[in-house]
Amino acid sequence: MMPRRVTIAAWFGLLWLSGCSAPFMLTPTPDAEELDSLADQQPVEEGGIELVQDATAAVGKNWLKIEGVALVNGLDGTGSDPPASSLRSALIGEMQSYEVSKPQQLLESTENSLVVVRGYLPPGVQKGDKFDVEVVVPPKSKTTSLRGGFLMRCRLREMRVLDNAVRTGNVAGLAQGPVLVDSIFGGSEDVVLETRGRVLGGGQSQITRPLGLALRGEGSVRQSALVGAAINARFHRSGVTGKSGVATPKRDNFIELAVHPRYRHDVAHYIEVIGSIALRESPGERVLRIESLGQKLLEPTTSARAALQLEAIGDDAVHVLLKGLAAPSPEVRFYAARALAYLDREEAAAVLARSAADVSAFRWHALAALTAMDHVAAYEALNELLHVASVETRYGAFRALRTRNAADPLVRGESLGGGFGYHVIASDSPPLVHFAKVERPEVVLFGQQQTLVAPAFLFAGKEIMIKASDDGRLRLTRFAAGDHPDQQEICDANVDQLIRAIVRLGGGYADVVQAIQEARRGGYLASKVVVNAIARSDRPYHRSDPEAVEESAEATDIRVSGPVPELFADRLEKSDEADGEKAKYSPDQIDPLPDADPSAESSFLGRMTDWFSR
Repeated sequence: MMPRRVTIAAWFGLLWLSGCSAPFMLTPTPDAEELDSLADQQPVEEGGIELVQDATAAVGKNWLKIEGVALVNGLDGTGSDPPASSLRSALIGEMQSYEVSKPQQLLESTENSLVVVRGYLPPGVQKGDKFDVEVVVPPKSKTTSLRGGFLMRCRLREMRVLDNAVRTGNVAGLAQGPVLVDSIFGGSEDVVLETRGRVLGGGQSQITRPLGLALRGEGSVRQSALVGAAINARFHRSGVTGKSGVATPKRDNFIELAVHPRYRHDVAHYIEVIGSIALRESPGERVLRIESLGQKLLEPTTSARAALQLEAIGDDAVHVLLKGLAAPSPEVRFYAARALAYLDREEAAAVLARSAADVSAFRWHALAALTAMDHVAAYEALNELLHVASVETRYGAFRALRTRNAADPLVRGESLGGGFGYHVIASDSPPLVHFAKVERPEVVLFGQQQTLVAPAFLFAGKEIMIKASDDGRLRLTRFAAGDHPDQQEICDANVDQLIRAIVRLGGGYADVVQAIQEARRGGYLASKVVVNAIARSDRPYHRSDPEAVEESAEATDIRVSGPVPELFADRLEKSDEADGEKAKYSPDQIDPLPDADPSAESSFLGRMTDWFSR
């Protein structure tokens, strides 16, 4: 098996070192024609004060979809020779272009399967950043399962079909790693779920996607400098040469933005705050505007926009935002606290913790804001949230703490078998086992002593069986092929010892997930078992019932201003139609594609094979 994998890896290594022959993206600034398309849009002034968003349009805040065709190796006879198709031709063509020996034989082996791969690069991604990728067996393939497979290194690009011709970009990402099929997390052997899966953290960005602002109208050097100066008066960052502003005018109609470190996990909010900065304002005008915004902050219907502008003003507006923390409306308190958190004010922590625990619509934004804070009050608030009843809040607090400082002994955990992260949290809340489906394979136990009843039998993968021993403990047996002896482990009947025993027998993340889920379904485990308890973007808030907690998903009153922070986004779960704002002003295109049909925004490989259909 391994020699075959090495052989395939060699030609994939050649594959990713090269670019493509028909690039249409990846320039550092937007095309002039794209910027000129803003010429007929005029500023909209509010209260006589022109804001950055009135003079500009944000560039590069979309998620960039990248795709490729690849090979999954190491299957246990469940692969197949792909039928004649454009996908097969594309894969063979790449193999032949690098003089791969006998590519047809590789594809014919049942140890291999052709797959299509996709991933999303978030706004502001830096070269080298990791991201998740999805792998799917195309229609008409006879592959029955990708379980246990390994995605060979492949190149991912942006792809589009225009005028019956394929346009591809330069290599934007690389991907490889072990495949976790969706059926593992679903606890079933559904045929469809067996033929699609993810490689958690298996993608690596090969580009840095700059954020920027395109000036409305014709633009000018003077206007570009004015916008840049206004932004840099509010935001700067430290570097080896000292402090510098985050805005760099590149052309008379384009300004590049660096992401301020405090906003690196919530870029969408950062763009909103940048847009709320005033372009021209005297000290007297600012005093009057702060007073006016203070009144709007206390009104729930206008609090979101007022808080953004007050956050954009900065320290001069803190005294007004502090008044918002005492407002009777949870909505007002939340928006005021979020703004104060990004100003690193201690007072924000307790209010945000309450918002995260009690109101699901505010949860993800509140946790992201706590993550951004440097103050010890935020750390203490997140620590307390590890003990609340809400599963989402507990795991969200864990993610926030690990993002703040992965070396913190509270959340550092360990790597079991080199295959997945393992964390045991001393929590006072009901026992919980959480499995991650984003970012990296990860098991988190909330509660140190989680016991289970010794089962009649359970399985951890195809080779490990778990049964009760005579003394009520657990006996794990790994069955070996041929003349090799079976391996055995005996451990106490608790979740921690069971997971460690599975790993000692050579089991991996998928085997642990299966064993725990079977124990839960069989009634042997009382602990709650949850997969991927992270953000949904459809969480409403009932303004008519401000004291309500854990709002109903059927409510339609309002939703929090701004999308789910990148810290908690699972982009692979979203459909193509949920891409949000498209790359109309993307700096990552050379060809502006002005005549492209809107349907061209959907996946190229998806349109070829309809594999994105659900």
